[in-house]
Amino acid sequence: MSLIFFSISGKMDLFSKTMIYLSLWFNILIFLGSFCNGGKILVVPLEGSHWVNMDVLIKALHNQGHTLDVIRTSKSWYVKENSTYYNSITVPNSKWIDEGFIKEMLHKMINHDRGNSTLLSVLNLHVDMFNSLFKVHGMICDLVTNIFENDELMKALKERQYDVVLTDPNWGSGILLAHKLQLPMVYNVRWTICGEGHLDIAPSPLSYIPMTLSGHTDKMNFFQRVKNVFFYWLMNLTYRLLNEPQYQALCDKYFHPPVHFHELLQGADIWLMRVDFVFEFPRPTSPNIIYIGCFQCKTAKALPQDLEGFMQSSGEHGVIVMSLGTFVSDLPLDVTEEIAAAFAQLPQKVIWKYAGNRPPNLGNNTLLVDWMPQNDLLGHPKTKVFVAHGGTNGVQEALYHGIPVVGIPLFFDQYDNLLRLQDKGAAKIVSIATLDKNVLYAAIREVINEPSYIQSMQRLSHLHRDQPVKPLESALFWIEFVMRHKGAAHLRSESYKLPWYSYYSIDVVVTLLAVVLIFILLIFLTVQYLCVMCCSRKRKTE
Repeated sequence: MSLIFFSISGKMDLFSKTMIYLSLWFNILIFLGSFCNGGKILVVPLEGSHWVNMDVLIKALHNQGHTLDVIRTSKSWYVKENSTYYNSITVPNSKWIDEGFIKEMLHKMINHDRGNSTLLSVLNLHVDMFNSLFKVHGMICDLVTNIFENDELMKALKERQYDVVLTDPNWGSGILLAHKLQLPMVYNVRWTICGEGHLDIAPSPLSYIPMTLSGHTDKMNFFQRVKNVFFYWLMNLTYRLLNEPQYQALCDKYFHPPVHFHELLQGADIWLMRVDFVFEFPRPTSPNIIYIGCFQCKTAKALPQDLEGFMQSSGEHGVIVMSLGTFVSDLPLDVTEEIAAAFAQLPQKVIWKYAGNRPPNLGNNTLLVDWMPQNDLLGHPKTKVFVAHGGTNGVQEALYHGIPVVGIPLFFDQYDNLLRLQDKGAAKIVSIATLDKNVLYAAIREVINEPSYIQSMQRLSHLHRDQPVKPLESALFWIEFVMRHKGAAHLRSESYKLPWYSYYSIDVVVTLLAVVLIFILLIFLTVQYLCVMCCSRKRKTE
């Protein structure tokens, strides 16, 4: 009996192996077939951290068998010309955003925050920021002009017969190009030219939806709501007076029949929103907004041997990871020395992504690196805290891996991102204006020693992971959905085509008030007439 059993078992093993091989070959055939049936996607990306998460989508779409062409400029500093998973289309451009442009803005903000702030200095800073944004969008408009005026390039783009345009609406180039080629459009979006993405597509009551830079949560008192409305109108005026006219000029020049740029911006088929409601405050939404927060995050991989050795050498104290993101390579020397001094007092070891001059007071426990596998470090069991500037990619990776954050916001949306984590008990914010070794040291020690921080962040991580479809898979599905159906018009609200007075039903209110006033006036006139008639008869009788 035992011989028969082993004989049957051996045959079953052989059968199982055969089935595994057949299944493997079947999957390979499907994979190869996907290349034959894949679509054509035109990608119009941004630079910096926006490219980092767009690159994740591009790789995933390439693995699905799609062909991707990426628009870049000859001076692009992130989007590479040669790649194994996309074809680049390089457009000559004399002016472009470079690292020097970003560094200049950053240093202005830091110097302002750490100096003596007066009303005049605040106004000067805001004027500088508005002027910088105006210049950026001017460069984008120059890029679009160079594309539209290049007959050979436009002919090649039309002959490619793309299925969809994938773009980030923080710049307007992809929006204009999609309309010129008459293609459906998908956004990889958190911000648009106007501000936070929801503001352009979904109802956004200012009573509980905080504006970017307001510094508020969704729980505001009266005076905070006044400030919130002020920031909304400031942002809206900046867009209407500085940014929109540049793009509208291109619409007036190149598009016939005439079209309003803001309608083009609002008219994307699918908005892949780079947040979810574990991170973001709850708010109204729209059917064509798909939430893909943390889509760029993934399970941590093994670290290089030198980094793994450094992590293990930390013992029971663990490791602190610090990064100020894609744009920030160095800081003013006085800030750097304060950070280094704070780290030197800690029992933990520190990995600090920093490309500037080595601080003279750097402690023996701190390792400076010009690049690091941030996702893998945050997913390592030895990591205790993430010291970060508050960029969307970084805070979402920390959330995904359940690592609490000490935030040092520098510019744009970073304070607002960190505020969302702090409001949920998973982060502590340290202002660059008050940062010194004692303040930073105390903040890090508090986050490490107070269990509520790690508990809150791990709770957020568990909530994020508890969903039926992974965010990246959802993003791929909806991009391919638009490709299959030549758009997703059935999900788009018609609200964006309404003038503001119709959207807010002001015309209806005015009409109803007019009807009521006319009715009251008719009653008044009727009563007056009757009174006059009665008085007249009385006089005749007398």
